[in-house]
Amino acid sequence: MTDSDRSDRAPHPGVPPQLFEQAYEGTPPWDIGAPQAAFVELADAGLVRGDVLDVGCGPGDNALMAAERGHAVWGVDFVAEAIARAQAKAAARGLQVRFLVHDALNLAALGRRFATIFDSGLFHVFSDRDRIEYERSLAAAIEPGGLLHILCFSDEEVGEGGPRRVSQAELRATFHEGWRVTAIRPARFASHLHPEGARAWCATIERARDV
Repeated sequence: MTDSDRSDRAPHPGVPPQLFEQAYEGTPPWDIGAPQAAFVELADAGLVRGDVLDVGCGPGDNALMAAERGHAVWGVDFVAEAIARAQAKAAARGLQVRFLVHDALNLAALGRRFATIFDSGLFHVFSDRDRIEYERSLAAAIEPGGLLHILCFSDEEVGEGGPRRVSQAELRATFHEGWRVTAIRPARFASHLHPEGARAWCATIERARDV
């Protein structure tokens, strides 16, 4: 059993939001100028369906990959500079993606639901309390039977730096009601700090059809 599996562990405080705003004063570690390989593999496997929402889209590369494959795509991030960079990339490529500055904990305010949702590196920054709100927010934005894909740092990643490590048990515990975890696969999270990619989980989670 890892520390992250223990039921008596101290509550995790999450990452201060201002750190993300400061990261965009330069090039954030996660801005690799390309989509994460895990999401490309999902698209190649036919697991990106219908309209797509990229939550915490950052500079937009995962969203743009989906748009290039013909999906109607929205991307949201709370950092205005991230959205500005994503919009510039979309314009340069002639792609129609709706990028918005928006709170991931209030996706219901978007007023619509999506068949597929991407989360690339967002789940692992939330506090324990915000994880609960985030699950509710996602539930309000996904269609019955829709697919949620989460790429997050794995508890198998060594070292102390970087974001919170996440166990498979934590993913299953968060998405236990109204969801079905269909797969949790080992993956890599590419960044400028991890040339070979940090150890990650790529989870595919289906929203129940009867909710």
